[in-house]
Amino acid sequence: MAYERLYGLLAEFDNPDDLLHAARTVREKGYRYLDAYSPMPVHGLSEAVGFRHTWLPLYVLIGGLAGAAGGFFLQYWITALHYPLNIGGRPLNSWPAYIPITFECGVLIASITAVLAMIALNGLPRPYHPLFNAPRFALASHHRFFLCIEKRDPLFDPAQTRDLLESFHTRGVCEVPV
Repeated sequence: MAYERLYGLLAEFDNPDDLLHAARTVREKGYRYLDAYSPMPVHGLSEAVGFRHTWLPLYVLIGGLAGAAGGFFLQYWITALHYPLNIGGRPLNSWPAYIPITFECGVLIASITAVLAMIALNGLPRPYHPLFNAPRFALASHHRFFLCIEKRDPLFDPAQTRDLLESFHTRGVCEVPV
C-alpha cells in the first residue's frame, strides 16, 4: 500500500494481557499516537495508551453553576423586580423559597452541558473512521483486541513499526488505508 494512503498499522491480539503488554511497551518506546480497541474494559489500558485529562468535569461544573445562578436570578427578577406582590408582609426577596428551583435548574443545565460537551469532545457524530476498512476490525466488538499506531506519529516508520508490533504475540498486523 502506498505510504501516503496509510492511516496506520493495526495489530490484533487474542487476549487483553497481550494487548496491555504491547500498549505499555509501544508507549515506552516513544509512540504517542496510538489507540486500543477492546470488546470489554481492560484495567490499566487507558493509562497504557496515555489517555489525557478531560475537561468534561469543568464544563459540567460551569454549566451547573450557570444553571443554578440563572434559576435563582430568574425567580428573583420575577418576584422582586418585574411583578412584586406583597403577601402577608413577607419580603419580596424570599430566597429560601428559591432553593428547590435553583437546585433543579443547576442539575438540568449541568446534565445538558454534560451530554453536549461529551459529544463535542468525542468528535461525534463520526459516521466514518479509517479503521472501519480494516479487514478484521469488526471482531473488536466480539472477542478480539486491537492496537493501532497512526501514521501521524513522529516515530512512525512502516517497516520498523510493523516489526515492533509483530514482536508481540499478535494474530497479525495489517495496514489500515485512509
